[in-house]
Amino acid sequence: MALTRDFRETVQARVKRDASFRKGLLTEAIEGLLSGEVALGKELLRDYINATVGFPKLAARTKIHVKTLHQMFGPKGNPTASNLFEIVAYLQQAEGVRFKVRSTRAA
Repeated sequence: MALTRDFRETVQARVKRDASFRKGLLTEAIEGLLSGEVALGKELLRDYINATVGFPKLAARTKIHVKTLHQMFGPKGNPTASNLFEIVAYLQQAEGVRFKVRSTRAA
């Protein structure tokens, strides 16, 4: 589903003023990826990156070309595990959070 410009601007404004929302957006993105909802996880990560560090800064920090980053998080993008984990590690550092994976029994 394509988001309208107004919706993106609304999300970005809330990310900037609400730390809980910002951390929740990053958490939902990671949980989406881990649960197999890759398209959703990539879309949420793209929104998070746009609203926080931005793609140019992320490119400089990860040494991944900005155009490559945009493609990775696009609808047909397929980031490698290495690139994805490097990006998530940087985003955790920038946000001041650390994610832990715990196993649970499936319902």
